[in-house]
Amino acid sequence: MASMNKKAADSADYSMEEKISALYELQKIDSKIDGINKLKGELPLEVQDLEDEVAGLETRIANITKEVEDLTTEGKRRKEDIESAKSLIARYTEQQNNVRNNREFDSLSKEIEYQNLEIELCEKRIKEYAAEVKNKKKLIEEAQAVLADRQIDLAHKKEELASIDQETAEEAAALQAESEKFQTRIDARLLAAYKRIRANVRNGLAVVTVKRDACGGCYNRIPPQRQLDIRQSKKIIVCEYCGRILVSDLLDEAAE
Repeated sequence: MASMNKKAADSADYSMEEKISALYELQKIDSKIDGINKLKGELPLEVQDLEDEVAGLETRIANITKEVEDLTTEGKRRKEDIESAKSLIARYTEQQNNVRNNREFDSLSKEIEYQNLEIELCEKRIKEYAAEVKNKKKLIEEAQAVLADRQIDLAHKKEELASIDQETAEEAAALQAESEKFQTRIDARLLAAYKRIRANVRNGLAVVTVKRDACGGCYNRIPPQRQLDIRQSKKIIVCEYCGRILVSDLLDEAAE
């Protein structure tokens, strides 16, 4: 808050003409920063996309690996169930030798039949789990192959981006400092409008000069009286066609 109040106080020390001049200088500096960013091209987005893809693949591999572990655990449990069923069958078979009547024998026979069915079901499930594990391991191998390729691509892209950052870091820092210096000469509302326009126009040009009687942004003709108002720099004037802030081309001559 203190910083914002200081910036507002600083900007109040400048006339409208000085603010417009500062705004144009800010545009030129920010355009140079844009030029540096263009050197990077789509690299930052490509790096972000690859990082997202790598993270997605790693999550996918982790999830499938967990599924394989769960299936393996379930397979072991089914094998334990088979051993338990076999133990019960052995016990029921032995008990059949000591039954006192047919009713007890039939009851034990049904228990034996049930346990045999349990064994068949467990064996069927074990085969299904084994098939699923095989398929999922194949999916893991495929995902790991893709992941390895993406990690190589990501490393190359990061290296390329880091190289550009290193080459332009000093210039970018100096320009950023200049940008911040000129921002202190512009009041908050005007600065906010400038940033909003920059964000909405394709080439980042929020402030343009009038050249050959036309807007330097959209090239539509500017009426003579409006051109006179622009040269006087007593108020902010925007292009009625593209919404950019218009300044006099005399500012370029003054800079030279």
